Amino acid sequence: MNTRHYPYWPKRLTKSLTVPETPLFDNLLVSARRYPEKSALHFYGADFTYRQLLNDAEKLAGYLEQILHVKQGDRVLLFMQNSPQFLISFYAILRIRAVVVPINPMNTSNELEFYIKDCGIRTGIIGHELLDTVFPLLKDTSLDDLAVAAYSEYTLPEKTEVSLPKEAQMIQDRGEKIEGIHVWRDILEADLSPGPFEGECDDIAVLPYTSGTTGLPKGCIHTNRTVQANAIGAVHWMNSTSDSVHLTSLPLFHVTGMLHSMHAPILAGSSMVMMTRWDRNTAASLMETKRCTHWVNISTMVIDFLANPNLDSYNISSLSSIAGGGAALPQAVGEKLLEKTGLRYVEGYGLSETISHTHFNPPDRPKMQCLGIPSFDVDARIIDPATMKELAAGVAGEIVVSGPQVFKGYFERPEETGQSFFERDGKRFFRTGDIGRFDEEGYYFMVDRVKRMINASGYKVWPTEVESFLYHHPAVEQACVVGIPDPKRGETVKAFIILKENYPDTVKEEDIIEWAKEKMAAYKYPRVIEFRNSFPTTASGKILWRKLQEEEGTKIGAVE
Repeated sequence: MNTRHYPYWPKRLTKSLTVPETPLFDNLLVSARRYPEKSALHFYGADFTYRQLLNDAEKLAGYLEQILHVKQGDRVLLFMQNSPQFLISFYAILRIRAVVVPINPMNTSNELEFYIKDCGIRTGIIGHELLDTVFPLLKDTSLDDLAVAAYSEYTLPEKTEVSLPKEAQMIQDRGEKIEGIHVWRDILEADLSPGPFEGECDDIAVLPYTSGTTGLPKGCIHTNRTVQANAIGAVHWMNSTSDSVHLTSLPLFHVTGMLHSMHAPILAGSSMVMMTRWDRNTAASLMETKRCTHWVNISTMVIDFLANPNLDSYNISSLSSIAGGGAALPQAVGEKLLEKTGLRYVEGYGLSETISHTHFNPPDRPKMQCLGIPSFDVDARIIDPATMKELAAGVAGEIVVSGPQVFKGYFERPEETGQSFFERDGKRFFRTGDIGRFDEEGYYFMVDRVKRMINASGYKVWPTEVESFLYHHPAVEQACVVGIPDPKRGETVKAFIILKENYPDTVKEEDIIEWAKEKMAAYKYPRVIEFRNSFPTTASGKILWRKLQEEEGTKIGAVE
C-alpha cells in the first residue's frame, strides 16, 4: 500500500476508520432519538424535525409492505427530484430491507423502461410532475404500482423569501382513483406500520446506475456496509457535527449528492437545506438566511455561483467548507472562490461504483485541480492498463482502488464484473477506467477519461488539460474540448467556449486560438473554436462532452 501521502493526512484524524456494523436506516432512527425536535430539513419555507421525517418514513414503509407487498430484496424505483419525499422514500425502502433504485428524473419513458426491465421493478415512488413519463410503462412492463408525491405538500411558500421552482408548486389531485396509482397523502393517512426492523449491514441497500459511458448503464450493487463506509468517512473528513447546516443542492439520485448531502448529514444529526432545482440566487439567499456551513457541489455550480453579479449583496460568511468533485475546478475559479469566501475548494474523486469518494483533499492542505489523497483504508495505485504493471510517481496510467466503499459488482452482469476487478497482494482492486497520476507527496491528479483521449498526429492530447489552460483566458467562463477528424492530423482539437457575461463581444475565434498558441504545445492548442450560450449537462451539472462530440460526428456525416 502506498503511504507517501501519510505525512499530509489531517492531524486530527486516524488513518483508519472502523465501519459501523449497522444498516443505514439506523442512522435516521438514532438521530431521531437523539434530536427528535431538531430541524433536520428545511424545504422552501417549511422545517421538518427528525421525528417527523422518521414518522413519515415508517408510514410509507408500512404501506409499501402491507398494501404494495414489497419484500426484502425487491428493487424499488425512486424517480424524483430533490424533495423531502425523496429522503423519506429512500429510508422507507431501507426500512423494509428492499433496494433503492434511484434514477435520473431527466430520463424519458424509453430510457426509464430499460432500468425497469433491467432489474425487474414492480413498484415505483415518483414525483407528481413525472407521472406522464412513467404512466405509459405501468402494466406494459413489470411495473404494477406507483406511489406519487407532489412536492408542494411539503412547502410553505408564505414563509420563504426565495422563489419556488415550478415542480415545487404543482398540486396533486386526490379525487380520481386510478388503478396502480397511490397518492402520497393517502399513503400517510393510512397510517400503517411495518413489521419489526431486522435490517443487516450486508443487505443490498441501493443500485445506482453508471452513466453508460462504455455501453449500457449498469446497476452497481451497494450494501449498507459500503455506503456506511463513505458516510462515516465524510462526516469525519469534513468535520460535520450535529449543528452543521448542509446546503443540499446536488441531485440526490446521484451518488455524490446522495452520500454527502443526505446520508452523511443524517448520520451526524445535522440539518439539510434542500433545493429542488439549482438557482444561484436561491443558493446564496439560503446560505445567508439558514446560515449554511457545508456545501458539496460540482464545479459548474461554483462557476455559475461566482458569476452572479449580485453575489456581494449576500452574507455567506457562515460557510466553513466548500467541497466537490465530478470535474476539476479551474484554477482561476478556485482563486476567485478563495478571494470571495476565504475558503479553499476541497476536491474529491469517486464513482458510482464507489458510492462517491475514494479520494479527498485534506481540508487544511488541498491542492488545486487535484483529486486528493486516498481516503480512510483505501489502497489506490496507478497501473499500466495494458501490462497491469504498477507505475511510479508522475507517470500516467489507470487509477485502481481497493477499499470498504467499493461495490460488490454489477447487477446480473458477472462477466463485466469479472473484467472490472483483479487481485493483488491479497486485495480486490477495481479498475476505474480513469487515467491519472500521483505526485511525490501521494496526491492524485486526473489526466482524463480513457475514452476521451485525442490522437493528434500521433500525440496524446487530454481534453481536460486543454480546458484547464483555456480557463485562464480572461473572457472564458466555461470550456469543453473534443476531438474532431482532420485530414492531415487524423484528429485535431476543437474547443466549445461560453464567454463571460460582462466580456465585450469583440472576442473572436482567432483571438482565442492565437492566445492558446502561446500557452500550449503546438500539438495541443485548439485549431477550431465555437462559441456557445450554454452546454448540455447532466442533472448533477457535469458537461456532457459526448453530446458535443456526437454533434461533430453528425455534421461530418452530413457533409460526407
